[in-house]
This record gives sequence, structure tokens and C-alpha cells, in this order.
Amino acid sequence: MRAVLSTAPGGPETLTVADLPDPEPGPGEVRLKVSAVGLNFFDTLIIVDRYQFKPERPFSPGAECAGVIDAVGEGVSDWRIGERVAAFLGFGACRERVVAPASRLVRVPDGVSDEQAAGLSVTYGTGLHALKDRADLKAGENLAVLGAAGGTGLAAVELGRLMGARVIACASSGDKLALARAHGADETLNYAAADLKEGLRRLTGGKGVDVIYDPVGGDLAEAALRAVAWAGRYLVIGFAGGGIPKIPLNLVLLKGCDICGVFWGAFLERDAAAHAANMADLMAHVAAGRLSVLVDRVVPLEATPEALDRLARREAKGKLIVRP
Repeated sequence: MRAVLSTAPGGPETLTVADLPDPEPGPGEVRLKVSAVGLNFFDTLIIVDRYQFKPERPFSPGAECAGVIDAVGEGVSDWRIGERVAAFLGFGACRERVVAPASRLVRVPDGVSDEQAAGLSVTYGTGLHALKDRADLKAGENLAVLGAAGGTGLAAVELGRLMGARVIACASSGDKLALARAHGADETLNYAAADLKEGLRRLTGGKGVDVIYDPVGGDLAEAALRAVAWAGRYLVIGFAGGGIPKIPLNLVLLKGCDICGVFWGAFLERDAAAHAANMADLMAHVAAGRLSVLVDRVVPLEATPEALDRLARREAKGKLIVRP
């Protein structure tokens, strides 16, 4: 099989494509013939050793994939060869075949494409866990989404709309904001052209934002927190802006608000049943047309470095998908 490999720390240009033996599933595992792989911003960090965990090299990037089961290991009884499934691996998916724990699989229903299934787990899984489990977002509340045109941001925009919130999409250009509005945003704010704090307060009539969804971090974080409403919830999703912000904790005290960490990867390990229920809900919403999983572009395995470079430059609008 062919696989994209990271053999040394470095940018996308250091990745190579190699031929490897097909893996064999062990006890409790299944093997997938990979149909599509979803790329995420953290893939650009893991290959340069700037992510929370550092896999032993050589490894493949790509945390999530969809495919067809073509082999099952000992003790696997709930899954059959030929079933369409999606899987979250953490890394290692940019290959023609992968092995995954059976506990990490979710069935892909009719009406959900390979590309949608491959791009659903991380962005929409994170978004649903954040908005439902961590923020307890209520219908009618104001939700501000930073980085609203990326895969993570668009997922939060669509989920916020589905949950009945008034969604304020925040991004750095007019075309990105137009995309967010097309996917359900009620209001938009260009934080490259206007002050984020003042803009959010204006769009909420001075009340402030009930829930802030922040996958960007950096210089935007404190400004966003200053715009949070009394008893609001600020969701820490990630740091695509490059910097990990240092927050003045007096703001939390004065606003009576919560700063909520969202570590979806740990959640699915610690509460597998809740994760499985969330994923089943998400698949059903996609099959019914209530969620789109917008695909920016689909590339072959050999073009994985170019796709990751596009992610690193924050140019992707929606998901980037690799088709082995």
C-alpha cells in the first residue's frame, strides 16, 4: 500500500510517499480500505512536533478517515467486512489501508458521502461536544464563532444554527464572512477591519455574547473574552492564530463567566458512549441534509503536502479531503 510519511520534523514539504506492507488487524481491531481522509489544522502542527503528542516516526498525518472494512481481528463481532464506516485515529490515516480499534468506528448511513464522512469526526465532533456538552448552548442565545470560514468554524456555525442560537460569524475577510452567512450565520463581523470587542458588543445590543467559540486564540482571545456576557461561556478550542493567549483572570471574576476547555480527543476516550451518541446524531443530521460538511477540495494522496500547506496558510474554506 502507499502511505504519506513524516520521517523527520518539518513542514509539509518534508513529507514523502512510500510503499509499505498492508497492516493486519489485531484483537479488537478492524482494517479499512480507505476511501477518504479528512485533514485538520493540527496535522500541520503534528508534523513539526508542535502538537500535544508526538508520534514515533515514521508516521502518517491524517486523524480521521472513511472507508470499507476489509478485515476484522480476533474478538470483533459487531462489525462485518464490507460495511462503510468512519474512524478517528488521531494520526496515521493518510494511507491506502489503516487499522483501527473497533471502538473508534461509526457506521456511515446512506446519503452520506465518503468525503462528508471523512470530514465529520474532528470538526463537527468537536463542535457538538463544545456547544452541547461544555457550553450547554440554548436556543435564542448569542453564539460568536471566530475563524468562521475554516472547517472548525463552519461546523460551529452550522451546529449553532441547528441548535437555535443567533450565530455571529467572525472572520478576516468579506468572502469568508459570505461563506459563513451562506451556512447559517445571522450576523457577521470582519475582525481585520473592525474592533472585535466593540463589534460583538454592538451586534448584541451591549449585552455581550453568551457563548464564544474560539479555535483561533492569539491576539483575538482577550478581545473576545471582553465581549462575553454576564455568565457567558468562552470555549477554548485551539490556537490556529499561532499564539497561546495569557488571559487576565480578573475578567472572569468581573463577568461571572466560565472559560471552558474543549479537548475532544480526551472526551472520546473518557466517555466513549457519549461520543458514540454524538457521532450517530451527526451522521443522521448529515444524511437528512441538516449539516453540509463543506469540502474545500479533494486531492490525491501525493498532493497531501500541498493540501497541508493550504491549511497552514489558513486558506481552506471548509474541509480538505485526501482520496488515496
